[in-house]
Amino acid sequence: MAKKEEKTDNSNSNNDNNNEEPKKAEVKETPPVETQHKIKLGKKTLNYKATTGMMPLKDKESGDIKANVYFTAYTVDGIKNPAKRPLTFVFNGGPGSASVWLHLGALGPKRVKMQAEGWMPAPPYQLVDNEYTWLDLTDLVFIDPVGTGYSRAIDSEDSKEYWTLDGDIKSVAEVIRLYLTRYERWSSPLFLSGESYGTTRSAGLSGHLIDMGIGLNGIVLISTILNFQTLRFERGNDLPFILYVPTYAATAWYHGKLSKDLQEKPVADLIAEVEAWALGDYSAALMQGDSLSEEDRAAVVETLSRYTGLDSKFVKNSNLRIHIMHFCKELLRDQHHTVGRLDSRFKGLDAQDVGEIFDFDPAMVAITPPFTAMMNDYARRELGYETDTTYETLSYDVFKGWEWDKGKFPDTSEALRTAFAKNPFMKVMVAQGYYDLATPHFAAEYTFNHMDIHPDVRDNFHFTYYEAGHMMYLHLPSLKQLKSDVVAFMKDALNK
Repeated sequence: MAKKEEKTDNSNSNNDNNNEEPKKAEVKETPPVETQHKIKLGKKTLNYKATTGMMPLKDKESGDIKANVYFTAYTVDGIKNPAKRPLTFVFNGGPGSASVWLHLGALGPKRVKMQAEGWMPAPPYQLVDNEYTWLDLTDLVFIDPVGTGYSRAIDSEDSKEYWTLDGDIKSVAEVIRLYLTRYERWSSPLFLSGESYGTTRSAGLSGHLIDMGIGLNGIVLISTILNFQTLRFERGNDLPFILYVPTYAATAWYHGKLSKDLQEKPVADLIAEVEAWALGDYSAALMQGDSLSEEDRAAVVETLSRYTGLDSKFVKNSNLRIHIMHFCKELLRDQHHTVGRLDSRFKGLDAQDVGEIFDFDPAMVAITPPFTAMMNDYARRELGYETDTTYETLSYDVFKGWEWDKGKFPDTSEALRTAFAKNPFMKVMVAQGYYDLATPHFAAEYTFNHMDIHPDVRDNFHFTYYEAGHMMYLHLPSLKQLKSDVVAFMKDALNK
């Protein structure tokens, strides 16, 4: 019996061992790839090094790699003291967007060749030297947050740790800390540049980084959204209905849908006129709700129709509140076209003219193929980064899996205000496109006007405007203007 019991015990012990989960293979870091390049800017030739690869995000207790973040850095050669040269960390938004748009559209030494107005070119697509790169002003580090570009969590179950407002800020801050440490750049003048949700991230990072001992010289916010209450079209929230009207007017003006007297105005003058009305009579009318008199309601219908180019009956049936998607579908319905959300200069063709929402955003569709193709070609052919992993320019998995705080409008404007309170030397440039229906300029202005910024640092903010959309740099004249504006901004931020 004793032997039998012993045998049984041993058998159970072996089963326990067999049921143990196998240990995961250790994930090791792989060194980044370095390549040498040059670009001619006017009469000057700039020699630079590109460094591309993965930055690891590790578990604080075990030290195991939990995620790898893809980055591409450009540093100019021949600098006597590289540690003192300005350094800018760059990312796009989404959430779920890789940095490819700013990387190959505006800031990097190469750009996707689009038509001069920003329209899609015919394939095959081309990558050309970017004569408006920021590399002559600052070294550049492009970051693709987890789930975008080639960046991935080791265990897909861990992805959602990074797909929240706070998780995203902390993970990108860790990439910044690691880069400063590994490449000995802690003493460099530091900048951030983000687009769209990347501006939400930038504002949040400004507050988080200062608490880590990392002070910023400046931030360039491109197509800004800090307070999501300004663009969430929800019942009981009238803010976006008010803040979108100036962009509706600019869009109608661009497509020739306004009366002759309005069409003859410069677009900036028209926008100023509409902003004054939106903040005054229109806001007051919406505040009254159902108690608004029929006479005043009729006056608002007439003026809103006049400024938006929409039929007065449509405006009346919309209860004086024009949803962005209804506007994009309605404005050019009589011409069998829709207008873009990212850039309302773009026109699309839906299967049917009926309906309330467009089939697709014509602006997004126009840029995705050329930028996707050129990033995949550029990373392997010129930067030497070889992988079969899909480069996610805009990840639906991240967008779908992102966890927002329920019952709250995301808002990082307070983090930015706090950063200014702790670092009054920081400067901010806010770049906005007149035809941006994703993050309208008037919404950005509203946010900054409601941040309770101390008078001593209000002059640290500088707004610039462009006759293009969300990605204003697709429009060649705006790309040139953006570079000129950044030159002046960085000189100011560095006290030069």
